[in-house]
Amino acid sequence: MTEKFENFEKQRDFLVCVDSDGCAMDTMDIKHERFFGPFSADVFGIKDRETYLEDWNRINLFSSTRGVNRFKALVMALLNAQNRGEDLGDITALKNWAETASSLSNDALEQLIADSPSEDLEKTYDWSKRVNHAIETELVGEDRPFEGVKKGLAHITQLTDVAIVSSANKEAVESEWIRHDLLDSVDAFYAQDRGSKAEAIADLLTKGYDTKHVLMVGDAPGDEAAADENGVYYYPILFRKEKESWDRLVNEALPKFMNGEYAGEYQESLKKEFHDLLSKYD
Repeated sequence: MTEKFENFEKQRDFLVCVDSDGCAMDTMDIKHERFFGPFSADVFGIKDRETYLEDWNRINLFSSTRGVNRFKALVMALLNAQNRGEDLGDITALKNWAETASSLSNDALEQLIADSPSEDLEKTYDWSKRVNHAIETELVGEDRPFEGVKKGLAHITQLTDVAIVSSANKEAVESEWIRHDLLDSVDAFYAQDRGSKAEAIADLLTKGYDTKHVLMVGDAPGDEAAADENGVYYYPILFRKEKESWDRLVNEALPKFMNGEYAGEYQESLKKEFHDLLSKYD
């Protein structure tokens, strides 16, 4: 991580926070379809892979749980599989950790296994490491930003501070943004290793921003929840409509945000459109 990210301080009055996977980077579908889902089916010995993988994609890509933390998603998918009759063994330790831990990351999981080893936690750690390794080694040349992102970020960073706020693996996000020359438009970087998105926004607010001057840009309900928890604004990137969403962000939403016209009816109309899209798949 570069020194500018480690020592970030507020430069402008406004801040735009941007999620990575599925929001700025067109990597979310391929990561889940090629790595997250299939690797979890392998590690936990899923028999009916077709049904399991269909459910995995619904949970992570096409429903109101889109973008949920990988470990929470794993628990959801495994519980659904158990309810369909899959024999997965005891996953109580995993379920308890995913539901109660303040930090859900590989480092936190590794420490838990050292303190309280269990087969389900060890399988989960193996799965998560395999996913990270595959993303870092097999996606080079296939990852790309959505159309409009590079130009959009270059415009936004002329007007506001910009922070990456992602729950994805730090190394993967960093390599993707470097590879596509996006980091020049970024002032701060928060990934999985620095806690939840809500915690990231809370930390950014300590830099001196007014909550009315902070906008979270994301593609999932978790992004909206992180914004709401901190009392800042939310702008949705609609899946399958990413270019249109980025164009609207730059040309319509950003001016309203900076002119004090974002709150109320305008933001609510954007949120309604976002939830109406997600609800089609629940």
